[in-house]
This record gives sequence, C-alpha cells and structure tokens, in this order.
Amino acid sequence: MSTENSTRIPLSGKGLGAGTATPQTVADLGWRLLEGEVSLPAAVLRDSALRHNLAWMGDFIAAYGLELAPHGKTTMSPELFALQLEAGAWGITLATAPQVRDAYRHGVRRVLMANQLVDRANMAIVAGLLADAEFEFCCLVDSVAGADALGAFFGERGLRLRVLLEVGAAGGRTGVRDPAQAEEVVQAIARWPRALALAGVEVYEGVLKEEAGVRALLRRTLAQFQALRAAGAFAGPRAILSGAGSAWYDVVAEEFAAAAKDPGVQVLLRPGCYLTHDAGAYRRADARIHASNPVARRMADGLRPALQLWACVLSRPEPGRAIVGLGKRDAAFDAGLPLPVLHHRPGTEAPRAAPEHWRLGSIMDQHAFLDLDAGDDLRVGDLLCFDICHPCLTFDKWRHLLRVDDAWRVTGVVRTYF
Repeated sequence: MSTENSTRIPLSGKGLGAGTATPQTVADLGWRLLEGEVSLPAAVLRDSALRHNLAWMGDFIAAYGLELAPHGKTTMSPELFALQLEAGAWGITLATAPQVRDAYRHGVRRVLMANQLVDRANMAIVAGLLADAEFEFCCLVDSVAGADALGAFFGERGLRLRVLLEVGAAGGRTGVRDPAQAEEVVQAIARWPRALALAGVEVYEGVLKEEAGVRALLRRTLAQFQALRAAGAFAGPRAILSGAGSAWYDVVAEEFAAAAKDPGVQVLLRPGCYLTHDAGAYRRADARIHASNPVARRMADGLRPALQLWACVLSRPEPGRAIVGLGKRDAAFDAGLPLPVLHHRPGTEAPRAAPEHWRLGSIMDQHAFLDLDAGDDLRVGDLLCFDICHPCLTFDKWRHLLRVDDAWRVTGVVRTYF
C-alpha cells in the first residue's frame, strides 16, 4: 500500500523521545521507554499483541468464510491500516468523508463508509475521489430524501455511486425500520440508474445490548437482503451483506455465515477495536465470545490489550494517594478509567504487576488520582503502565503512538489523522 510515509517530517508532540526523529528513523534511535528516553505520558502499542490480534481475527473470520473490513475510525492510522490490509482485510471501513479522504491519501483504495452521505461538501469530497477508477467506495442510504440527493448530485457529475441499504433497530440509530420503508428507499435508488447502484444491505447491531435483540435484527436484515437478491435488485456480480461492530461480531458471523456460501454474496464484518482491544467493554465481550462461540473456544486464548499508556508518579501528597501524570487529555474516560497493570522503578530490571487494589479514583486534564494503601511502596519518579477502557477515544488524543517490543524498546511509530 503506497503511503505518504516517504515524507521525512520531524516528529513533534507528546509521548516521543528527546531527540529529533522522523517516522523512518524512530526505530534506529533505539529509544528505551524504561530508561527515561521517552517523554511521559506516552501511548504505546505492543508489537506482540498487535501481531496476535491480527492473526486471531483473521483465523476467526476465515473459519466462517467471511471477509474483514475493519472500522478505521478506531485508530485513523495509515500505518495500522496497512497492517490490517497486509493481514488480508478486504478494505477499510470509515465513518466520514474526511476520514475517507485521509485514508485515500495514504494508499487505501477500497472503503465502505458505514454512514449516510448527506451534505454537499461531503458529497464533493467523495466525488473527487471517485475520479480515480481504481478507488472502490460505497456508502449507506436509509431514506428517499437521501437517495434523491445522492442521485441528483452524482448524476450531475456523470458519476455512479454504489450504496448499501441500511437496516436499523427501532429507537436506535440510522437505518430503515421496516420492509415498507426499505421498499420506498429501494424504489428511490432505482429512479437514478445512471447515478446510483444498489450494492447490498448493511446493519449496525451495536446499538442493542441483548443477544436476543441482536439476533432478531440480524435475521430481519438477512430476510431483507434475501428478498432484494431474489428480486434482482442488486447491481454488480456480488451483493454485499455487512454488519458487526466490535462487541457482537461473533453473533453476526453466526447469523450471516450461511449467506456467505453463495458465490454471489460477499459478507463483510466491520469490527475495529479488535486490533488493540481494551480492558473494559471489549474484554467483557471477549469473555462472552469465548464462553459461547464454538470457533472462539477452539482458538488459542483471546484478544490481547495492545494499546497502553505509561505515566510517571508526580507526587505522594498523602499516605493513601499518589498523583500520576496522566489525564483526560491522554486517555478515554467515558467507559471506565485507565487501569494500572505494571509498576516500574527506574534502575530495576523489569516492571512488576501492579497490586490489584491500586485504582484511579478520578482524573483531571493532566493529573490522575491513584488510590492505594498507606504503606504501599510507590515513589515519586516511579513509572506506571495502564490498560485503557475505550480504544477509539484514546487514539484520538494522540498524534503519534510508539510501537514497542516486549522489553519496551521503541520499534517504530504510528501516526493518527483525526
């Protein structure tokens, strides 16, 4: 995948080493995080966990005969997109036209935009990219108004846009709620044969919290897809059927696997957080998947947290409290506070597991309040490593994240484009 990595721009910002580096020279500098050669706080990606997660999800998807279109909004990192594509991903899912443009600029040539394309400026961004005949793109539509707006805009420019009918849950997010709405949208798409092509059906089940409701939505989506396929409504040699966020991808795989056996059907799953995983909701989802899914039960362990944050103890103002140099500017806090997992004292050989009773009680912009026992051996200048509880909203707080080996030596850097 061609990228803009050839531009040797010096890196600057938080979480980097003291010396000047470019994306190409980071590994050569040999920064050692535990030796004080990286400015803290720092966001790091463990190479071993990334490789494991890529292989694990690839094996899981292959076992069901499906394809992977990972959601790129999680990381918005061209280096990580490249890893996913090299590992066999069909393409990258994105949520907005500017995200699509950034991915295209870094070499991504196949995108599923899992969102509605409505306003004219965003339509213009996509239209500009479609001038490249090698660029494959589709987006969602769930209304007659949306279909007509797309048809008029792209028809005026002599372009044909591939769209997916979105099915949604009552009280949820976007998506048609019943077959009658679906039929109205499909008819509207058909009124623009030169501008719009119905490429398939899409659903996002992550708005639902209970498995029974998820399965019901998926079965309704599959029935809608099969009815349209039987009516010959889809353009192109293969019709797309797509679903799956990061919490229910196993259930989507189970429900859509039979459809994927048809050579004229392409089933795309879109989880994004699997690559780095987390210590919150997705760890709980992983436990559920391994307890209930037969494919996951046969596979060696589950996904591993790859994204972690290192920070320094700044103060011990009270016996049962430490102040850590980590805050809301560095970590997501909407789904749970970061969890301390490792403790390292500079000058010692290796980090040790942090005591289980160490917990963050609250965080401010740049400070975290760590609760501990009065006699615990934690000093100013000690380092702490944290797992995080929401990868999406942690990534967008960092312009650069360091890749590290299991000895915490820096092996490279990934950039984000939020």
